[in-house]
Amino acid sequence: MSEKLKIKVSIADRVYPLTIHPEQEEGLRKAAKEIEGMIKKFQENYAVRDKQDVLAMCALQFASQTVQKDINTDRDVQQAAQQIENLDKMLKDSLS
Repeated sequence: MSEKLKIKVSIADRVYPLTIHPEQEEGLRKAAKEIEGMIKKFQENYAVRDKQDVLAMCALQFASQTVQKDINTDRDVQQAAQQIENLDKMLKDSLS
């Protein structure tokens, strides 16, 4: 078992100390950087004064992306299952 790593991540002008597994560091740092970029875009494109509003919009965008990926994955799985059923039927028809 690897030792935990202490890092600091900055989001919306606040520093958050975290204790994590070393293999999580890259993902957390990339996520924090993506959040910072999204905050900057929201502030540039919309008249948002409150950081709380910007963070809420970031959270909504990330959550909607995750949900959409789940929906797309479910759709892909259903399509693959249908194709397998079709192939199975074709094989049974050609063998009989």
